[in-house]
Amino acid sequence: MRLVRVLTAMVMLGSLAAAAEKTERQPSGKKYLKDSFSATAAGKAAMGAGITQATNTPSEWGQGAAGFAKRFGSAFGKHLVARGIKYPVAKAFHEEFGYERSTQAGFGPRLKHALVSTVITRKTTTGKKTVAKGELAGAFGSGLISRLWQPASTRTVGLGFVSGGVTLGVDAGGNVLREFWPEIRHPHSHKRVENAKPASVQASTETGVK
Repeated sequence: MRLVRVLTAMVMLGSLAAAAEKTERQPSGKKYLKDSFSATAAGKAAMGAGITQATNTPSEWGQGAAGFAKRFGSAFGKHLVARGIKYPVAKAFHEEFGYERSTQAGFGPRLKHALVSTVITRKTTTGKKTVAKGELAGAFGSGLISRLWQPASTRTVGLGFVSGGVTLGVDAGGNVLREFWPEIRHPHSHKRVENAKPASVQASTETGVK
């Protein structure tokens, strides 16, 4: 039960931080440095450290400033490892970065697009869809490598894969917020657009006339 609460909180908090990021579609050294050492990255690491501090995970690191520092260092180190794997893999396979909002209408199709976009991207060369190998390699690679500095209680392959899954969950949540952020930020914007239509258009829409 505690693990479920931790994962849920990490997804929500990490997603809120990710929603504020501006995305660029082309991999580049400039984007790598920006994403790796941004204030958003540090904030997400601090939030993750705060959550694991509250649940005393791992317990070997204890509490207080020393415990928080270890957890923050671990979270930020995992972030750097993930980016260090993700960028070169994505560049090698000519994969686009970032999130592109859906052109479809309706909550369901847009939600599906946001979730699928976590693991599916497009080729920078052809525009065709492809598995996001950089994203997957970064998530699970960092989850496994981060076990090297973890205490014995969390230094297992299984928990490494769990950590990678959490990373994908956070990224998926970030995509969902990016997709619906305009409506979240301005909940009445859609209604204002409808009201701005000419009366004849509104009348025809309401009566079914096209």
